[in-house]
Amino acid sequence: MHTKTARSKGVSGLVPTGPKPELKQMKYSVLMSVYRKEKPEHLKLSLSSMLGQTLPPAQFVLVKDGRLPPELEAVIDEAVSSHPGLFCIVELEKNEGVGAAAAKGLAACTCEYVAKMDADDIAKSHRCERQMEQFLTDGSLDIVGSQITEFMRDVKNPVADRIVPVNHDEIVRFARRRAPFNNQTVIYRKQAALKAGGYMNLRRCEDYDLYIRMLHNGAKAMNVDESLVYYRLTDDTYSRRGNLSNTAAFIRTRYHAMRIGFASPLDFLVACAAQLVMAALPKPLKKMFYIKLLRNR
Repeated sequence: MHTKTARSKGVSGLVPTGPKPELKQMKYSVLMSVYRKEKPEHLKLSLSSMLGQTLPPAQFVLVKDGRLPPELEAVIDEAVSSHPGLFCIVELEKNEGVGAAAAKGLAACTCEYVAKMDADDIAKSHRCERQMEQFLTDGSLDIVGSQITEFMRDVKNPVADRIVPVNHDEIVRFARRRAPFNNQTVIYRKQAALKAGGYMNLRRCEDYDLYIRMLHNGAKAMNVDESLVYYRLTDDTYSRRGNLSNTAAFIRTRYHAMRIGFASPLDFLVACAAQLVMAALPKPLKKMFYIKLLRNR
């Protein structure tokens, strides 16, 4: 397990004075999908956090994954009307799942860089500026993520940090057994994602599956060693992480990683054994395991 502690400035949320002139020339699309069970107040905070970036997006692709209730539609309409020309709305007639929604959203992205964001998390205002600086500094990069701070109900109530490897070689090794990126923090090159096959029609683990294929295809990656996104925990987060559906999805993804030669049979067995143990734990032990062993404060 990677146990490096994030730099304190990531937790404090210090904001730089402003993007460099050459950075302002680098355009990125935000990619977010929304489905009917999202909470309107969470979506509003998430949208605001991305619309208020110190390096603003050039395009915001929002996928409606099936019909949405009026409360969610109202939040989206308000954001669209206050930012004319920015949004590209992709409407799916029925809920097709995160993989299919992401694939159709990616196809609608017009910028070279794509910033993923979840509809219930909150980005720090300098998130995208900090990440796009990495692409500007190293033109060979294809994927840039960051650390996250997990919170309950309010960002002033942090629970833990999920710390992932920082440099490329560590990321590749880590990815053979565990997800090497915090999905809601990733910015990637669109062409590198498409070259690896893009998103598959998966209900779960669609991001992990894509990043494995990108890394296996030669994509260069890094994680900014700073917390740039607040990740929202709910009362059932720990139960969902270890339920049978998620367990089956992770096993399937890791099996595919082994089958294409990215991971070894030993990597597959160790990762699956850990996943099965997690699924068997009662909820209180599962929560303690995540916070005490898999996260840092």
